[in-house]
Amino acid sequence: KPCSSLPAGSQLPCFHGSSTIRNLKERFHMNMTEEQLQLLIEQMVDGSMRSITTKLYDGFQYLTNGIM
Repeated sequence: KPCSSLPAGSQLPCFHGSSTIRNLKERFHMNMTEEQLQLLIEQMVDGSMRSITTKLYDGFQYLTNGIM
């Protein structure tokens, strides 16, 4: 598991505090099964596809960089 392999006594300031590892595990959904992750990702993609901010950003990328 990627989050559990971080050194406990790390000197990096970003890993100080007792909640850092817990927050990473929550962000990466380490407690979900493959099936639950698949459903979550599908929901996230569907939500993004319907989002006005996604459409605006895609338009910006197209106009400024020719990326679509």
